[in-house]
Amino acid sequence: MNRKMVFDIPEEIIHILDILNKNGFSAYIVGGCVRDILLGQTPKDWDITTDAKPEDVKRFFPRVFETGINHGTVTAVINDTNYEITTFRTSTYEETSTLTEDLSLRDFTINAIAYHPQEGIIDPFSGISDLEKSTIRAVGNPHDRFEEDPLRMLRAVRFSSTLGFKIDDSVLSSIKENCSKIEKVSVERIRDELSKILTSDRPEEFVTLRETGLLKHILPEFDICFDITQNHPYHIYNVAMHTLRTVSSIEKNTALRWTMLLHDTGKAVTKTTDNKGIDHFYGHQKKSMDIAKRVLERYKFDNATTQKILILIKYHDMRINPDNKSVRKAVSKMGEDIFPDLLKVQKADKSGQNPEYFDEGTAILNKIQEIYLDIKKNNQCLTIKDLAINGDDLLAMGFEQGRDMGVVLKMLLNAVLENPELNTKEKLMELADDLENSFYK
Repeated sequence: MNRKMVFDIPEEIIHILDILNKNGFSAYIVGGCVRDILLGQTPKDWDITTDAKPEDVKRFFPRVFETGINHGTVTAVINDTNYEITTFRTSTYEETSTLTEDLSLRDFTINAIAYHPQEGIIDPFSGISDLEKSTIRAVGNPHDRFEEDPLRMLRAVRFSSTLGFKIDDSVLSSIKENCSKIEKVSVERIRDELSKILTSDRPEEFVTLRETGLLKHILPEFDICFDITQNHPYHIYNVAMHTLRTVSSIEKNTALRWTMLLHDTGKAVTKTTDNKGIDHFYGHQKKSMDIAKRVLERYKFDNATTQKILILIKYHDMRINPDNKSVRKAVSKMGEDIFPDLLKVQKADKSGQNPEYFDEGTAILNKIQEIYLDIKKNNQCLTIKDLAINGDDLLAMGFEQGRDMGVVLKMLLNAVLENPELNTKEKLMELADDLENSFYK
């Protein structure tokens, strides 16, 4: 790899480097953005390291915010884009540090590479060599790096999953020895790393979390699933391996992948075996939803994401017949906004089961999807608000405001779900009139 290669750097980054250099300070782009460029990828963000102090940086740029001042980080806003600028890290309480010392305190060699347009690549810890070998190796002693920040253990697995790199044996060994220290890390930071692993191309790296001992400290609810076998005609994997196959089979959406990760956790507490040796998991949907609720609350997911995941888990095993009436009722029960995602979840679930039944199961789901799209195309009534009659109409007919009116509207909806042709004002008023007689006779 050419250490004098020219990087394609945004003008704003060049401007920041120039301003700092002209004022007598060193400055480099560093970390993930350099790694991504060397891998032929476009950086998602840009980090700059410098020997300038935050108070110096604030003097040189008109819009600067203290976003991590305790760590020497400020954010400069240029052309409405944020750029983090961090003072060289130091392992001592000295006032000054060097680029090499800063890089020596970073987590992995592939993230300890710096670049300057005039100086080229600075790589004192052979990060480029590890990039070429697709290896995740700690800068120096991995024990020291994990002591500084235990989250780095989880980051090692995340980089393995996102980059497809092998974790160095010394790093794996150190994670096993230090895995309990992950409990010192904030739940938000752990959640974000887990989400990145889940939404990567290789969510099966959760196996590495299990093997290193990290999983039992951060997701014991899923860790136990590796020990739950499924002796059943529809299954050939244990619960955890079934789950990871389903995660890989659904789109890289955070809510959907967390849904698949947690959808069968209740099987660990509902397993029974009949007299023929067949395993059953009666009621696991409800238990899985309860477990997921605790996990999502523990990791401080937002309410909207939490509710979506819980609904999908609750109904992930819902039996839907491939006919119009059954599909209408299912959509009405779940909601139009989430029903398409339920079909994605159910298709993914099939992918983790016995492949002998895969084609048959997905064919039924494809038929259900066709019916759903046809229902939507024809604007068939699916909710109370879609009815050709409303509360005002019922009041005019003599119904009393309150619970009875809500019950009547639900009964009318059920009638229309059975037969969409009933959704006219005239027919619904006739039905309501019959209901009124039974309510107030």
